[in-house]
Amino acid sequence: MTKMCQVLAVSRSGFYDWLDREPSQREIENKKLKLEIAKIYWQHSGRYGSPRIHRQLVKEGHNCNIKRVVRLMQVMGLKAIQKKKFKKTTDSNHNLPLKENLLNRNFDVSKPNKVWASDITYIPTAEGWLYLAVVIDLYSRKVVGWSINKRMTRQLVINALEMGIKNRNHKKGLIFHSDRGSQYASHDFQKELWKNGIRSSMSRKGDCWDNAVAESFFSTIKTELIYQKDYKTRQQARQDIFEYIAVYYNRIRMHSTLNYKSPEDYENERKLSKLCV
Repeated sequence: MTKMCQVLAVSRSGFYDWLDREPSQREIENKKLKLEIAKIYWQHSGRYGSPRIHRQLVKEGHNCNIKRVVRLMQVMGLKAIQKKKFKKTTDSNHNLPLKENLLNRNFDVSKPNKVWASDITYIPTAEGWLYLAVVIDLYSRKVVGWSINKRMTRQLVINALEMGIKNRNHKKGLIFHSDRGSQYASHDFQKELWKNGIRSSMSRKGDCWDNAVAESFFSTIKTELIYQKDYKTRQQARQDIFEYIAVYYNRIRMHSTLNYKSPEDYENERKLSKLCV
């Protein structure tokens, strides 16, 4: 004990006084806050970093600032799952007709069902590749349609489009933005757009930023779900993806672009505010 006191440069009496003293109010509050931080962190499977955890704490009535949450998370060794790079699936080496870029990176949309964005990505499983096509409403970033198949065909994107049409009350003139992939440029897919009064818009060649919202969604789902799993079967992946999109992403996960609301909460709040006007 004497040696420890010498290292710490304190007296023996001072050391024992420190052991016996009651914890301060700040220490008590930090202990409680750590429990709340850990609860939120694990509820979201490590997907939330300090900004979203801070927002959730405030939402639940805890009076704390973001710096405090950052510091406590560092002490606890908690940090959000890190993003990884992934390869592109676009096959634009075809002779099919291409469409003008009507979106032109205007990602801020004031009304629902005005602009939808779509893209395709892949999921590895022990049984082979699985491909996911999504349709996102840029108004709320809600995934309004999706399709999963072991083959990356035009039917994959047609199915995702049909789900979006079934789920939403779109009007003629809706813009559907995608990359230049053969699936989107196919006659069958373009026919479905025309039949439903939807205008086709395509990114410029080799420019992923033209479809940044869809790219961002795939980065998120891969970081928060796909890269954390080792799927033995395609069915396991299908079930996980369905639950992530339908239950977690659309209804629960905070979106920074939506002032830290979920897509569904964002849409419901906007509907309610219009009714109250």
